[in-house]
Amino acid sequence: MAVAIITGSGGLIGSQAVHHLVHRGFDVVGLENDMRGLLFGPQASTAPTTRRLTDAYRREFRSLDMDIRDSDAVMRLVRKHATELELVVHTAGQPSHDWAASDAQTDFTVNANGTLNLLEAVRHAQPAATFIHMSTNKVYGDRPNNLPLYETDHRLELPTDHEYYAGIPVTMPIDHCLHSLFGASKVAADVMVQEYGRYFDMPTVCFRGGCLTGPAHAGTQLHGFLSYLMKCTVTGQSYTIFGYGGKQVRDNIHAADVVRAFDLFHSRPRAAAVYNLGGGRASNVSVLEAISLCQRIAGRELRYELSDQPRTGDHRWYISDFSDFHRDYQGFELEYGIEDMLREIHDANVERWLQPTVA
Repeated sequence: MAVAIITGSGGLIGSQAVHHLVHRGFDVVGLENDMRGLLFGPQASTAPTTRRLTDAYRREFRSLDMDIRDSDAVMRLVRKHATELELVVHTAGQPSHDWAASDAQTDFTVNANGTLNLLEAVRHAQPAATFIHMSTNKVYGDRPNNLPLYETDHRLELPTDHEYYAGIPVTMPIDHCLHSLFGASKVAADVMVQEYGRYFDMPTVCFRGGCLTGPAHAGTQLHGFLSYLMKCTVTGQSYTIFGYGGKQVRDNIHAADVVRAFDLFHSRPRAAAVYNLGGGRASNVSVLEAISLCQRIAGRELRYELSDQPRTGDHRWYISDFSDFHRDYQGFELEYGIEDMLREIHDANVERWLQPTVA
């Protein structure tokens, strides 16, 4: 049976990949050490998701408590499965550009060194395996903030005649701008994945994600925009909007749509591919617009406050142009829009969020 290794298998995209690939007939090995719970607290722990996956797929899926920074352990694992290994889906990482500044060494060694360890193991043990890397739009730094945006009542927007109106392409330069330390570690990983593809002719791809979300997203203040916003609306917890009057715009893509893109790439892989992947023009929202939707769906008012201080390197406006992926993999269309995603997040979590906390 074909083997797929998924790093960060308890996270949002990793867990969705487990579901998808198990149903596609793969024997799935997950790497998950619940670093998210360590970084962001028990409310962000991936342990419950890992338990649900192991209970649901007792024969098809097994989860290993492994740190991708352990190069020897990663090499042993990949060599063990080399004969059957067909696919590596790398979603593990330190995900918050805010948190990265508090511990730059952990951020870099997880995001950059961890990716290098996986690439080296795959190169030596099974270089024909498809290597899918979940990158980020933060590789572009804050360069999108130089776009000539104008202000409406509820959002910042780009003129319709601007070359980037349909979204930011992969050709946007990444130099001479502020990335945040997280952005820098992700650039290192992104470029390394490309280099292994070119230098060693390995089938690799970097998907530079916009905001990724879904009902399994364990959102926190520092990471997980829509999930955390809905949680605050449901529970009455106060929400802080950092900068731009809440008019900053993000495109959002459902985890299921992300994983369908993974599957399409694996069906016809190529070396050193790079794609933006997000909601694009079909699925984007400002913070103020998202608050209005959350309140309508939850039937509650959100308590929030505005901070004049934006997050370092944060985007004022980001919409992905993934027309090149459409061109190369025809038939890919988003199945979820903003309201669909928010309703699913609400319905899947509302009872749990409203349960009383045990002291």
